[in-house]
Amino acid sequence: QVQLVESGGGLVQPGGSLRLSCAASGFTFRGYGMSWYRQAPGKERELVASITNTGSSTNYADSVKGRFTISRDNAKNTVYLQMNSLKPDDTAVYYCKAARSWDLRTYWGKGTQVTVSS
Repeated sequence: QVQLVESGGGLVQPGGSLRLSCAASGFTFRGYGMSWYRQAPGKERELVASITNTGSSTNYADSVKGRFTISRDNAKNTVYLQMNSLKPDDTAVYYCKAARSWDLRTYWGKGTQVTVSS
C-alpha cells in the first residue's frame, strides 16, 4: 500500500522556522522525484520545491528561494522541507508528491497545515 505521510506542520510566528517531513512507503522511493506543494485557502495548489530522485538537483518557487531547502534521505525513504524566515503568506496546507519521470506515475500525501501568525 502506497503511503506518503507528511508531518512537522504547526503554528509558528513570523520569522520562525519549521521542518516538514514526508515519509514514504509502498513504492521504490529512490526511483521517484519528490516535490512539496502548498495550497492556501481560496488559492490554487502551487509548487514550492522539488528534488530529483538522486537528490542531485533541486528547484524552488521564487517566493521561497533563499528561505526554504528541500532534501531527501533515500535510506530513510523520507523527503524534508526546511522552512526558515517564515511569513504569513506561507500559511497553507503543504503536500508531498512523488512522481516517476518515465511514466508520470504520481502519488500524493494528505497534507500538513502550516500557519504563520503572531
